Amino acid sequence: MNETPGRLSPAEGDAWRCLVRMQERLHGRVARRLQADSGLSAADYIVLVHLTEAPGARMRSADLAKAVEWEKSRMSHQISRMVKRGLAVRSECPEDGRGAFVVVTPLGREAIASAAPGHVATVRGLFVDLLTAEELGTLARVAGRVVEQLDKWSE
Repeated sequence: MNETPGRLSPAEGDAWRCLVRMQERLHGRVARRLQADSGLSAADYIVLVHLTEAPGARMRSADLAKAVEWEKSRMSHQISRMVKRGLAVRSECPEDGRGAFVVVTPLGREAIASAAPGHVATVRGLFVDLLTAEELGTLARVAGRVVEQLDKWSE
């Protein structure tokens, strides 16, 4: 469907712009509601989700950064903010003296448990409830295909 190398067709460009606009607006609205309702930033929430789902509720900083597609410096600053607020702690990695684990604290577990119901309600109201089960399945398959391609590309 590529009409000219290096350019998107009108239909491709429209689809891409709609996807980007939707993602930006959804992220902004969900993040603002999350912050207002729970005091957690979207960055806090995504880090806590990854930590609470990880074995032992801990991850290496570098692995956490990779999982959320952030630069190591951004992750380091985010973790520092979360440590100051008592949501997470850093712990040494016994297998690798250079590495460190990020570990969720009881306060971090409490914060995400408290925030999750409101977050889910917002995601449902702004996204999930607007789509049929078939549309959700199609979207999940398309997104999965894109993620598979992203996983194949190295940066």
